[in-house]
Amino acid sequence: MKSLFAKKLPTIVGLDIGTRQIKAVWLEQSGDKYVLQGIACESINKTAFSEREIKDYEAISLALKKIRNVLKTKLKLVNVAVAGTSVISKVVYMDPDQNDFELESQIEIEADSLIPYPLEEVYLDFEELGESATHTGKVDVLLTAAHKDMVDGRLLLAREANFEPKIVDVEGYALGNAIDFFHEHQQEERVCCLNIGASLLQVCVWENGKVVYTKEHAFGLNALISDLAAIHMVDVEDAERQLLNNELPSNWVDDTLPIFAANLQQHINRALQMFMTSNHAEQPKKLLLSGGAATIAPLVDILRQDLNTEIEVLNPFSNMEINPKLDQQRVNELAPQLAIAAGLASRSFVSWHI
Repeated sequence: MKSLFAKKLPTIVGLDIGTRQIKAVWLEQSGDKYVLQGIACESINKTAFSEREIKDYEAISLALKKIRNVLKTKLKLVNVAVAGTSVISKVVYMDPDQNDFELESQIEIEADSLIPYPLEEVYLDFEELGESATHTGKVDVLLTAAHKDMVDGRLLLAREANFEPKIVDVEGYALGNAIDFFHEHQQEERVCCLNIGASLLQVCVWENGKVVYTKEHAFGLNALISDLAAIHMVDVEDAERQLLNNELPSNWVDDTLPIFAANLQQHINRALQMFMTSNHAEQPKKLLLSGGAATIAPLVDILRQDLNTEIEVLNPFSNMEINPKLDQQRVNELAPQLAIAAGLASRSFVSWHI
């Protein structure tokens, strides 16, 4: 009876503003199942971002308006996420049984020494994670700081497209939510996910219901697009369009993809080594792959052979009901690169505080 009278949480669209594309996922819950009601994916002008910093607001605004039109919903609430070098997350250790106000004053003291920006230039947030396994008598508190320009720019653009931002998350933790909610696993199982987008290779390790490690590395599909443009002597814009639309010459898999795959493999090995060293962990026996790279089947095949590791492509919608109005084939094709957006949309199903 308790669930019958429980307050229903609002439906919030997950809005992943990447450097090459904007992705959106609209999920609802029906009983104990999730229902995919809508997806959208729109390309952005290549000059819209420099690294993760917004340079062309108009191009992103136009893509966001297209997203709203494709979703065909009156929903306004959205969750967005930030990533990059100006976003910092660290676990700090605090005395237990403090309220939010007491924690906040302690957090500001900690942040002043941990964050390489003046505090007035960043937004701070924190979340108590529970008793610390490494510091007796303390609790782990996740401290996150993001540069105000990065956050404010996304909020402004979302509002211009008639969305109302509700939560600003960190991409690595949104990916963890996608694993938690939409990937089949054992509760104690350690899941190592590599999200390979346009400009970043993001490592997210999930275990026992929480993200235990997340790190970003500056490498992504932009390198493949540059290789395609150079080898096939076309503009970068044309190379990207051909890649997205599966219009590349048939020989690209032999003359261009192996170069990128070799570089990617080096970055993956380096990223995994960094994780294993910092966490005293063993080599992952299995890797979960998401992001734009996971939609390129020949690349996934090469990684399976060269890394000599079991690789599973993450489809966050594999166990969901799909709105019959959606194109099932397109949903499956786009699913791996919608993982972060799905993780953001999952915030509709759990309570949160401000």
